[in-house]
Amino acid sequence: MKTDLIVIGGGIAGLVAANRAAELGLSVTVLEKGTDDRYLCNSRYTGGAFHIGMRSLHRPVEDVKATIRAETDGFVAEPLVTMIATEAPRAVDWLRKQGIRFLKAGPRDWQDTVLAPPALPQPGLNWEGRGGDTLLRTLGATLEKRGGTLQRGVRARELMVENGRVVGLRAERDGEAVHYEAAAVVIADGGFQGDPELVRAHVSPAPDRVRQRGAGTGGGDGLRMAVQAGAALAGTPYVYGHILCQDALRNDKLWPYPWLDEIVMAGIVVNGEGERFVDEGRGGVYVTNRIAKLDDPLSATVIFDRPIWDGPATESIIPANPHLPRVGGTVVQADTLEGLAQALGLPAERLTATVAAYNAAVDGGRTGDLTPPRGTGRAKPFPIRTGPFQAIRLVAGMTYTMGGIAIDDNGRVKRADGAVIDGLFAAGATTGGLEGGDAIGYVGGLTKSAVTGLRAAEAAARGLGR
Repeated sequence: MKTDLIVIGGGIAGLVAANRAAELGLSVTVLEKGTDDRYLCNSRYTGGAFHIGMRSLHRPVEDVKATIRAETDGFVAEPLVTMIATEAPRAVDWLRKQGIRFLKAGPRDWQDTVLAPPALPQPGLNWEGRGGDTLLRTLGATLEKRGGTLQRGVRARELMVENGRVVGLRAERDGEAVHYEAAAVVIADGGFQGDPELVRAHVSPAPDRVRQRGAGTGGGDGLRMAVQAGAALAGTPYVYGHILCQDALRNDKLWPYPWLDEIVMAGIVVNGEGERFVDEGRGGVYVTNRIAKLDDPLSATVIFDRPIWDGPATESIIPANPHLPRVGGTVVQADTLEGLAQALGLPAERLTATVAAYNAAVDGGRTGDLTPPRGTGRAKPFPIRTGPFQAIRLVAGMTYTMGGIAIDDNGRVKRADGAVIDGLFAAGATTGGLEGGDAIGYVGGLTKSAVTGLRAAEAAARGLGR
């Protein structure tokens, strides 16, 4: 089969790229490994918020750039900072012109651009008919009207390269080999969070002790193919995710919501020795990654008290209080810290010493002197001294990988020396360099996917003289 552009993956990044390319006059084929009409992917599960660093993407461009730099501690290269900051509003406007609806879903500024219909404010997974599902069905139908094709049940396996240029790929369909010739290929297969070996190599030593918080369909095929073709990688050690109750490993009502980030940022997280090991004040995404990197990711527990349960635990979009216990999440409780330690199987003397040192630092405004330091920029730390004392055993909830294939600000895949691979582009969660770094900075998956999808399609079209 021969076409102008092949897009690997039918999520938001892939369908944005495919539609924009078709709009510019290219013949387009999308290869999606899912077989169902409503194939699963993270885009179908999404909560639907388009934002940049948990701030509105409609703020002045220089303010948005400053947010990206601050969130990632300078990890993102300046051309990519500019790309996201300047192109995000255009991507949203383009989606609106495709029939995608947005609404203001809440009082926070990052809730000003949310896919409609909005996600239901209840625990568990509720995606059918919601914003992400509607977006994919709308873009899929629009692609067909533009003459493009979405082929389901096709798994891309290997890029075809001639004289340093990508000219198509080899794939598999119903166990049979299929070859596709194309002037360009866009990899948009959603990252590698669904592949245990890649997760073990980059994210966590124990993939089976981390909870998939998304569809888990990003299997890393695109990353492997790109590397084989000479691509560089960027920012692979980290994921976007949130902290979940450990019961989510067995109870599907406890993922992807409620998350426990607000409780963690108010209280403390301890390991199996009853000691703090992470700066809780750096937020849920940061703590999620630090839990995932423990030798035993299931050894982490959040310790808090009744004022935290009655305060910060009620403040999330789908708050742990009251939802967590209602759907089967375990909250361990005791009148004393010693009793709580016993119930958790933690060393009582060490846990009480950890809490005492933390309380003294909070009281004295010296949380930065703790080991590890406790930041206060994102959330106020609460003392833990009012019984009943409470705890929840934690699991890192992994949504998508932040790192992957290195790209430039036109979505072109880069080699280690900075040169681009002709005919090869990448978009969405399979890309690296737009999030992460040692600050584990979260920029925004939907925004990143829409912007890179547009840029990749437009660059591919320019390369073909369209």
